[in-house]
Order: sequence, then C-alpha cells, then structure tokens
Amino acid sequence: YPHSLQFYLEPPTESISLVEFESFAIDRLRLLKVVENLGVSYVRSTDSYKTKLENELRRLKFPHRALAEDDYEARRKDHISHFILRLAYCQSEDLRRWFLQQEMDLFRYRFSQLTDGLMQKFLEYVNLSFEAVSEDLKTELANELCASTPGLSLPKVKEQMFYKVGLADAVDLFRTRRVFVKDGFAYVPFKEIAAIVLNNYRTKLSKALALTARSLPSIQSDERLQPLLNHLSHSYVGPDYSVQKNTGKISLEQIDSLSVKSFPLCMRQLHKALRDSHHLRHGGRMQYGLFLKGIGLTLEQALEFWKREFIRGKVDADKFDKGYAYSIRHSYGKEGKRTDYTPYSCMKIIMSNPPSQGDYHGCPFRHSDPELLKQKLQSYKIPPSGITQILELVKGMHYQLACQKYFELTHEVDDIGFSLNHPNQYFTESQRLLSGGREPKKELSTSGNSQQKNNSQESMNLNSTPTSSNTTADTELEGLEAYFTED
Repeated sequence: YPHSLQFYLEPPTESISLVEFESFAIDRLRLLKVVENLGVSYVRSTDSYKTKLENELRRLKFPHRALAEDDYEARRKDHISHFILRLAYCQSEDLRRWFLQQEMDLFRYRFSQLTDGLMQKFLEYVNLSFEAVSEDLKTELANELCASTPGLSLPKVKEQMFYKVGLADAVDLFRTRRVFVKDGFAYVPFKEIAAIVLNNYRTKLSKALALTARSLPSIQSDERLQPLLNHLSHSYVGPDYSVQKNTGKISLEQIDSLSVKSFPLCMRQLHKALRDSHHLRHGGRMQYGLFLKGIGLTLEQALEFWKREFIRGKVDADKFDKGYAYSIRHSYGKEGKRTDYTPYSCMKIIMSNPPSQGDYHGCPFRHSDPELLKQKLQSYKIPPSGITQILELVKGMHYQLACQKYFELTHEVDDIGFSLNHPNQYFTESQRLLSGGREPKKELSTSGNSQQKNNSQESMNLNSTPTSSNTTADTELEGLEAYFTED
C-alpha cells in the first residue's frame, strides 16, 4: 500500500478469518455511520467536522496520516473492509446509494488532508496525472484565468499551478462556471482538482457496485458469508437490549403515559393503533411485542397486556390462549427452540418487512407519506419549525436523524449527546432525561437542515462491543415467523 488513500480498484486476495472479516466490516460500518451523522450535523469544511472525523479514524484504527511509515495494518484494514461492505451494500439501489454517498464523503475528507506534494503523487498513482499548463501559456491566458476562476486574483493566478483537463472529467466545474474553457479543455487550478478526483472516484465506485451486484449469486451460495453480508447491510452495532435491568419495574398501567413521553414515534403509533382497534397484525405484534419486552415487561405482564387488549376486540379468551399465548412465550424463549429474541433495531425496522395497507409497523419516517407524517407530528404538538426540519431529514433519507430530531423536540433539548440507532435506546435515554439524568435545554436551532447544531452524534454507542446477535441473528429470524402466527 504505497498510499494511505486509494480508489479501491483491486480487491484483496489474501485469506482472512471470519472473525477478522466481521470485525473489519463492523468497524468500517461504524465509521461510515459517523460520516453520515457528521455530514448532516456539521458543515463539511469546518474544523469541528474535520476534528471529529479524524478522531474517529484514529479510534477505529483507519489511516489518518498520509504516508505515515507505520500504518500498514491501518491501510490493510481500510482496503479489506471497503470491499467487504461493498459486497454487503451492493444488494439494492437504496443500499448502493447510501454506501456510495458515505464513501464519497470519507474520501473527500481524506483527500483534503493531503499536502500539495502528496496530492500530486496520489494523482500519478491513480493515473490522473493531467498535463500542467506551462508558465508561458499561463502568462498569456492570465486575464482569462483570473476572470473565470472564482477567488483567484491576478497575482494568485501566477502562483497557482493549472492543469489542462478534458471537459468530460471537469463537468462539475464547467457546469458551475468555476474554470476557464478553451479548445475542449478546462484549465483547472490545483486547488480545484479535488472535484475532478471525486467525480472520477464516484464513477469508478458506482460502476464497481453495479458489477459486484451482478456477481452476488456466486456469493449467495457461500453459506459462511451470506448470513454475515445480509446482517451487515441491516446492521446495528450497539447493545441488543435483550437483558433489561428494569425487568418487572414497569407496570401495565404506566404504558399509556410512557407511550406519550418516552416511546419513539414507531412504537407510539403501534400503541395507539392497538388501543384504538384492540388488535395488531403480524408485523406490528412482532415489532411492538419485542420492544415492550425490551423496556422491561415480564412474560407474565406481556401475556396479561396482550390478552387484556385482544379480548376487548374480536378475540375471546379461549382463542387467545390457544392462538397467541404460545407465540408470546416463544418470543421470551420459553417455547420452541428456546431462543430469547431481541428487540428490533432501527435498521431492521427501516430495511425489512415494509408495512402494507392496514399495517402499523415499520418506521413512520421511512414508510409514511410525508403529508400524513406532517399531520401526525402536528397532532403531537410539534412546532412548525421542527416539522420542517424533520421533513427535510426525511427527504434526504436520514430517517434515524429525523427520529433524533423528534426526540429533541419532544424533550426540549438541543443536543441529545448520542446517535439514535434503536427504539429501546430511545426509551432508555428518554427515561434517563426525564428522571433528571441529563439537564434539559430549550431548543435553540430553527434552521431547516440543523447544520449549526453542535451535535455529538459521533458517539453512536461505539464503545459497545458487537453483540453475539451479529452471528446468530439470521438463525434467530428463522423462528420469528412463529411469533404471533395468527392475524
């Protein structure tokens, strides 16, 4: 690895253990999640953005110093982990789009950290060594270069190195009128070369993802890799909330008030639908039942809660005992394979089993019509400026960040201090805040894109080690269809 930065054109050929395979992939996924959160919370060129991203690169042991002599292992990890996630995230258009955007932002930051000399070496390394404009030609075109290149005065034009770049490579600069064009070439100052490199990288990575997707059938036949890759593309890397220290401390009478104060929108929606119709269909029962288990309901409480609600509808006590009680015990690991199922993470809710007509499960930010979502937020007394911010995040497909904004608005804080990745995490943090564990602050930000918010989202629960669910999740899912089997 002659450079700390690369276009990832050649896949790794060495053999690695499955443990290292999973470890590398999870660390890179954590890094890309941080890149996503910082990109929404901070302006990319600011010192805050750069400092936080560099700290994360250091912490996860990815290359952060260009051409350092002692970072072979970091470069190896960077190379291998990129290709692992490329396999995991080529499986659908949404996954490819997300992966491409985060990798682009990561590359943009790392390229910006190169010195002029290292930048030139990197361009040669990736065969983008454009023809330098001679001093004589630069002097001849000085006035045109000055007039056509924003931010460059005549003296600066004479100091700056310029390159002749084909229009196809400089299309972004040409479209935004940031370069001088003559005889089919753009005259690009060295400081703008990043746009050329990024465009080139985007094109290569986009094509590579499409090609990788075509190769999936051969990967899917490998029973060792496929469960891992499927899990990574829906991956959640925090605690699994399978063991709750507050088990049995929540009474059934508290659930109504807790649903308003401390439930994320997805669970609040499910609770309201259950109270209104005294029934939830299969997907809703799975999602909500495991969430309630995660916040501390015992098996006995769960049986009582669901039975009490269902017999108020069209299900009599005998039918409940025969059709539903077994499934509830199954979800608590008391029947069947005795698997103790874990509550769903945000990624699982967002990426799998979308709701259809008559369903109430799923993520409201991902699966609701924006107008209906707006009406729901209005009915929950979210202020207009907050609704605008949430809908902007939804439009940008930042569904978890939209939920995070919902948390801030309903709890009147302007910095929640964590990155939201799990409905049970939402509940836990809400209860901590409401019980005095954190100091509430009045919402200050009114900007639509929340770029000014000094958010510490990069924390992301990354100190948590990956749980064993990483390797057992797919085995567990085989039995989940038995949970609440009847509609």
